[in-house]
Parts: sequence; structure tokens; C-alpha cells
Amino acid sequence: MKIRLDKYLADMGLGTRSQIKKEIRSGQITVNGISICRPEVKIDTGQDKVIFHGEPVTYEEYEYFMLNKPAGVISAASDCQETTVIDLIRDRKRDDLFPVGRLDKDTEGLLIITNNGELAHRLLSPKKHVDKVYFARINGRVTQSDVDNFSRGMDIGDEKPTLPADLVICTSDEVSEIRLTIREGRFHQVKRMFQAVGKEVVYLKRLRMGSIALDESLKPGEYRRLTEEEVERLCSQERKP
Repeated sequence: MKIRLDKYLADMGLGTRSQIKKEIRSGQITVNGISICRPEVKIDTGQDKVIFHGEPVTYEEYEYFMLNKPAGVISAASDCQETTVIDLIRDRKRDDLFPVGRLDKDTEGLLIITNNGELAHRLLSPKKHVDKVYFARINGRVTQSDVDNFSRGMDIGDEKPTLPADLVICTSDEVSEIRLTIREGRFHQVKRMFQAVGKEVVYLKRLRMGSIALDESLKPGEYRRLTEEEVERLCSQERKP
């Protein structure tokens, strides 16, 4: 792929396009050992060696992160008042990252952060029926009747009932613990499904999305880059019809 030198450097978070242009014109950048003073020079992102102020710059078209989202942080790319999940990714190179889907402010767990819009669309498309697995604590005794209701799909006040969901009871008590697998991502879906059977979600955590499971070593607020194998597995799985 070939792109302009100023875009190459701006994409890697080294400044705004206008700042980068000034740096280039001042002779601070070399490409393959040659000083370049024109921002419009085209760079082969896979072949050319770019040096910025003495440091090599490797181009990454896409970045992929796994975040264990903590409660109290919003699932947005930017916000003037609230801390966002993107604010937590401190060593990102790109400025165009966004969360794949949303978790409520009080919900914890797995969130994939990337700038790959095509992948995000496939993961979130209702037609793909990508599994999303949650752990929850429920105020109320969850019963086999609830399991049956969830398995048939439920009326939660939308135009259509939910798709069938797999509800597994871990413990059934005054506060029950469950695992739930859904295949859509409607607004407040898990909370609304339990409201429909007269119960309240008091804690919610996403454990898995598609082929990616939350790394148990990540504490709330911690993150890591996806491995090459995880990215390939995620992309290849979500290409399937």
C-alpha cells in the first residue's frame, strides 16, 4: 500500500497533518536513508524505511486491543466529560480507534478496540449471529422456567422478540449467578431480558465475543494487544457466512 508521507506519520500518532508537514519541510524525516522535504511523497508501507527524528516508524494499518472494561468508563471513542475506553489505551499508535460495540457504563468485561471498521461491522451484524457470552448476578431466584423462556426468544418491548439465548444457572438463590449466551446486541439487552421475567441484573460482565475470550490475567482497566493468532482467528471466523 502506498500513501503520502504526511499521512503515514500522522496515522502513527506523531502529530497533526499540519505539524507533520512542518517537520518534513524542515528535513527531520528520512526515507530509505534519504532526507525527504515534500509531504506528498508516496511511501510504500510494506517496504520503505521511515526515520522520524532518528527513530524508525513502522506503519500499522490496523491495531487490535483486548480491554477488560471497568465499571464507570463509557464505551465511546471520545467524550468531553467522561473517561472513555479509548482513554485507557495509552500506547496506541493510531488516533482512529473505536470500541467494537458498547458495554453499559456499569458493565465490565471484554471489549475489542480496533480501527478495522469492516471487522467491527461483521462482528456486530445481526445477520452474523456472533455469540456474546456474559456472566451475571441476578437479584432473584433464576429457575428452569427462565431457561426455557430465554431459549425460545423473548418479548422485551422491541418490534421483534429476541433470538433464542442460552441461559445456564450457576447458582440459584436470592442472588443467582448465571452465564448467558446471546447472538445479538440490542440496547440493554441482557438487563431487559431479565426484567421481562421479573428479575434485576445487579452485576454484568462480558466474557467472550466470537472467538475471543477475555484474558483472565487482565484486571479491570487493563488491556493488551491481540496476538497475531487471535486476529487471524477472529477475522477468519467472522468472514464465514
